[in-house]
Amino acid sequence: MAELELGQHCGVPECRQLDFLPFVCDGCSGIFCLQHRSRDAHGCSEVNIRNNSLKPDQHKSYPCSYKDCNGKELLPVLCPYCGKHFCLRHRHQSDHECEKLDTPKPRMAATQQLVQHIIDSKKSDEVKSKKRKGAKNSETAAKVALMKLKMHACGDKSLPQTERIYFQVFLPKGSKEKSKPMFFCSKWSIGKVVDFAASLASLKNNNNKSTSQKLRLCHTASGEALPFEHTLETWLSDKDYPLYNGGNIILEYLDNDVLFIEDTESYFS
Repeated sequence: MAELELGQHCGVPECRQLDFLPFVCDGCSGIFCLQHRSRDAHGCSEVNIRNNSLKPDQHKSYPCSYKDCNGKELLPVLCPYCGKHFCLRHRHQSDHECEKLDTPKPRMAATQQLVQHIIDSKKSDEVKSKKRKGAKNSETAAKVALMKLKMHACGDKSLPQTERIYFQVFLPKGSKEKSKPMFFCSKWSIGKVVDFAASLASLKNNNNKSTSQKLRLCHTASGEALPFEHTLETWLSDKDYPLYNGGNIILEYLDNDVLFIEDTESYFS
């Protein structure tokens, strides 16, 4: 009568123990006894391959190009104008003193000229008419609204009271909320204000990417999209159409070649 071959021998050459209930390694698929069942115990080849495949620079970082800044980012943050890497703090042109700050894109020159003409026309006719209809965006109305905004507005609590500027921010059409009270630093650039507002309102913000649309901060009177490189205090002191502390402002997604909102009243109705 032939002998029955039961069990299997351990795959470790120095062991070769016959085991009736052997273990199969889920890494190298080898057969092993109880003593050598772990990957470390039998020197699993799969572990060695995996360790050798790890590259020392797998956690690559991108240092900021701004002078004297030691900031780094795990993902590239490129300035679309000068093409250099920057940290989030210095991503805007005005924050890193971009070498191309005063150089407008040639393809946008004609569009900007046309838009400026339209804006000037709106300022001389429609905007004046709107301002006469009520005190909604007037300095007096803003002072009244400011008291309420100070009680409910969200913002950076570490900002000095003297630098805080309050707005009722009307969010892009289709957002869950119609508007949200916020406060910002008067010294911030418009680009930084947009980033901070987007964060507070949980809005998608791809302004650091070459996307077809960008999130813009728009004037409630003219509908003009405020340039990213301007500072907030520049618009607070504008002689013709200033922003008011306690007033309204609009956030909206606009195509790159669109520099103003036509129907600003639709955000308030």
